Amino acid sequence: MAVQSPLPPAEVLADRPAVLRLDGPPPADPAAWAAAHRTALRSAVAEHGAVLVRGLGLADAATVGRVGRELLDGVMTEREGFATRRLLADGVYSSSEWPPDQPMCMHHELSYRREVPATLLFGCLTPPASGGITGVADSRTVLESLDPALVERFERNGWRLDRSYTDTVGVGREESFGAASREGIDAYCARWGIGTEWRPGGDLRTRQRSAAVLRHPADGRRGWFNQIAFLNEWTLDPVIREYLTFEFGADGLPFNSRYGDGGAIAEDTVLAINGVYEKHTLREPWQAGDLMVVDNLRMAHSREPYEGEREIAVVLGDPVRIPDPV
Repeated sequence: MAVQSPLPPAEVLADRPAVLRLDGPPPADPAAWAAAHRTALRSAVAEHGAVLVRGLGLADAATVGRVGRELLDGVMTEREGFATRRLLADGVYSSSEWPPDQPMCMHHELSYRREVPATLLFGCLTPPASGGITGVADSRTVLESLDPALVERFERNGWRLDRSYTDTVGVGREESFGAASREGIDAYCARWGIGTEWRPGGDLRTRQRSAAVLRHPADGRRGWFNQIAFLNEWTLDPVIREYLTFEFGADGLPFNSRYGDGGAIAEDTVLAINGVYEKHTLREPWQAGDLMVVDNLRMAHSREPYEGEREIAVVLGDPVRIPDPV
């Protein structure tokens, strides 16, 4: 085991995530640096929720993977993703493929699943020419700022995610479930509490209910942990929403969030949630070689529109089982 070394205090400024700046040239081996500072870096993440390490000099996806294996207790294979990713190296994915001119709203990665990554690693291999910030927001602060009546309804009934899988739109079934056959998909869904409805022609619709509020296992504090505002029809570009609704029907969108009792979520509710997120978003522009370590149970994250090339390598780690919704 590597000898653990201390770290200087992270820089914490208003409206920005904690930034840990490494003096001098980048380490010769970023993974060896991660091994030597694992305890201190994870402690900093526990304190701040997210830490951006600047000056680590990450140059390729394989190095990001090696850093991940040193920092994390385990690396996850993504299942049930809402957008396609490319596999860049062993255990390392591209960021979700989403139109560059469209924002990815605040969310906790895979928060609709029963098993989620407790920790995320983002490694900046190519920063965008402009924009493209990965913002973060503390779910505890967000929860405290939301309308108590809205929180009470979601906490009482949870939230529901409806998905449609077709051969023409969205993530493929095999990529999502790790199985190609109907029997294999049904077995996966039965294991993880996902309802299935096979449609004429072989299309699949699924339905799953999750808790909207999570008590963090480390300190028991409650946070707004979900993807209610992001995976909702009102976040889609209006032209895209109109086309998908015309083509597949209101119940056939690739994804849509609802109240846990099945009720539709109004547009003004989605806007109110995203307004609270915006108020509490912390931003720091990417620089080449940056590493951001995020407590996914505590901090939501987003991706802002960008121009130019952008390559962020992602590792999903420290899988944890989420309590079933009541």
